[in-house]
Amino acid sequence: MVTQSAKQLARRLGPGLITGAADDDPSGIATYSQAGSQFRFALVWTLLLTTPLMIGIQMLSARIGWATGEGVAANINKMFPRWLTTSLVGLLVVANTINIAADIGAMGEAARLLMGGKLPLYVVGFGVLCVSMQIFFSYERTVRILKWLTLGLFAYVAVILTVHVPWHRAIMESLQPWSFLPRDTSAKDYAMMVVAVMGTTISPYLFFWQATQEVEDNDRRPEAKALRSHPEYAAEHLSRIKQDTFVGMIFSNVIAVCIVIATAVTLNEQGITNIQTSAQAAEALRPVAGEFAFAVFALGIIGTGLLAVPVLAGSAAYAVSELYGWKAGLSRGFREARGFYLIIIAATGIGTLMGYIEVDPIKALVWSAVANGVISVPIMAALMWIGQSERLMGQHTISARHRFFGWAATVVMAVAVVLWFATNF
Repeated sequence: MVTQSAKQLARRLGPGLITGAADDDPSGIATYSQAGSQFRFALVWTLLLTTPLMIGIQMLSARIGWATGEGVAANINKMFPRWLTTSLVGLLVVANTINIAADIGAMGEAARLLMGGKLPLYVVGFGVLCVSMQIFFSYERTVRILKWLTLGLFAYVAVILTVHVPWHRAIMESLQPWSFLPRDTSAKDYAMMVVAVMGTTISPYLFFWQATQEVEDNDRRPEAKALRSHPEYAAEHLSRIKQDTFVGMIFSNVIAVCIVIATAVTLNEQGITNIQTSAQAAEALRPVAGEFAFAVFALGIIGTGLLAVPVLAGSAAYAVSELYGWKAGLSRGFREARGFYLIIIAATGIGTLMGYIEVDPIKALVWSAVANGVISVPIMAALMWIGQSERLMGQHTISARHRFFGWAATVVMAVAVVLWFATNF
C-alpha cells in the first residue's frame, strides 16, 4: 500500500519538484553557506518566512501556464508594453547567464576537489554535458533525469546527521536573530545577505520555468485544452499543481536550512566566516566535519548543478522564444525549435566561458542575486495582475487567499531590495 502510494505521488510530482530542487543550485549553496558561516542561525528566519510566500508565487506561475497554455513572458507581453517585457526578459537572460557561470565554475571546482585534475577541463565538460542533456534527450527522458537528480540534495541532510547540532541554540537564534548577531556585523552586510538569501530563494527564472513546464505537459496531451473547462478535470489538475508545488518548495527550503545549519555548526564554530563559493564551503568542511561530510557536500554541488543549469538556460530560452513568437519546448526537436535551442547553447556556452576564465565567484554571485532581487519585484507584480485577469485566466483566476500570499511575497521582496539599496547607496 505504501509502495503504491509512493509511486502515485512520484508520478504526480514534476515541474514543482524540479523547480524547487533547482533553487538549491551551487550559487544558492554558496549563499546559504555564507549565511551559516558568517551569521550562524541568525538568517534561518528568512527561509521560514519565504517558504509560504515561495509556495504562493510558484503555484501562481504553474497555474498561469496551465490555465492559459502559455508561459510567463507571453502573458506579460499581453498585459504590459512590449518594452517592459523586453527589458524584463533581457535582465532575466543576463542574470541566468551569470548564475550559470557561477554554477558551472562551482561544479568544476567540486569535481577537482574530489578527483584532482585541471579545473578548465571539468568546467568545459560540465557545460557540454548540460547542453547535451537538453538537445539530445527527449522531453520525457530529460524530466526523468532531472527528477532523479533531485535526490542529490539529500546529501545535505546526510551532512546534518554527521555533525552535532545544538538544536536549542539554533532555535533561539532563529527566533531572536537580533540578540545573537556577531558584534562586528554591519547593517550593510546583514541586509546584503538577507537580499541574497531571498533573491536566491524567490528567483525569477523559477517562475518562467515552472509555467512553461505546465505548458509542455499540456502540449503533450491534445485533449487537455478542451478539458480545462470541465470542473472535475480542472479541480484534479489544480490539486496536482498544488501538491507538486508544496512538495517542491518545502523540499527546497528544508535543504537550504540544512545547509545553513551544517555550515553554522562546523565553519562558524571554527572561526571560518568568509565562504565565497559552494566548493570552498565543501573544502572547509573537510578538516572540521570529516572526509565523509566533505565528499557528500561536494557531490551534492555537482548533482544540484547538473539539475540547475538546464533549468536556468531553459527558462531563458523559453522567455526569449515567447517574446519573439518562436517555437519552443524540450519536446520539440532542434530543427523545429532552432531559436529556442540556440538560446540554450548561447546561455550555457557564455556561462561556461565565464567559468573557464574563472570570473570572481563572489562578484558573480552578488550580481546574480542583485539582478534576481531587482527584476523579481516587477515580474511578481505582473504575475499577480495576470492571475487576477479574467481575460487571460478565464474561470481559473486566483482566490483571495492566493492573492494575499502572492502580494505578500511581492511586498517582502520589494522591502528587502529597498533596504539593500538603502544600506549600499
